[in-house]
Amino acid sequence: MLKQQRADYILQRLDEIYPTTPIPLDHTDAYTLLVAVLLSAQCTDERVNKVTPALFALADNPYDMAGKTPAAVEKIIKPCGLSPRKSRAIVELSNILIEQHDGEVPQSFEALEALPGVGHKTASVVMSQAFGVPAFPVDTHIHRLAQRWGLTKGKNVTQTESDLKKLFKPEHWNKLHLQIIFYGREFCSARGCDGTVCEICTTCYPNRRTPPKVNSA
Repeated sequence: MLKQQRADYILQRLDEIYPTTPIPLDHTDAYTLLVAVLLSAQCTDERVNKVTPALFALADNPYDMAGKTPAAVEKIIKPCGLSPRKSRAIVELSNILIEQHDGEVPQSFEALEALPGVGHKTASVVMSQAFGVPAFPVDTHIHRLAQRWGLTKGKNVTQTESDLKKLFKPEHWNKLHLQIIFYGREFCSARGCDGTVCEICTTCYPNRRTPPKVNSA
């Protein structure tokens, strides 16, 4: 298969396997999604979902969160890891939302990425999942699968994101990034498939006998 043929097949197959794509992080609005995504850095969605009920009981909007101390937030979010940095970021960004955005989560990449603790991937998730703006958040899992499937030779997530956006139309980005994550977890995990086991890997590369080299993010 040529690269675009692989991309077309992957899009079709993932639509068959995952016709619906529920957002993995529990949230009620753009603010709680932003906080949940920030917490998910180097942490599983499952663990974040266990922590956020207590956190959002403490404060589920920037006005209430801005009045909390980082120590109070850190006590709750400690299981997510990197809790000192994340707790400071949550309180600081809540204050910024009040001071600069009337308490609302901004709907632009530039404004989101200017917030403490919010990088391009987090901003992309919020833009796509909260506001429906076409975005292609690429984490280490998508980066790995895109290389296994011959969609990119990206040496980092930025290059991989650029390559994927060229292969797929914008109207597919928001759903597709979740479909790839779901497939990676279920069928093509780091340990469960080395590029020669799962259905998509073997269909894209039926003659592959050795694991492909994958650049770390």
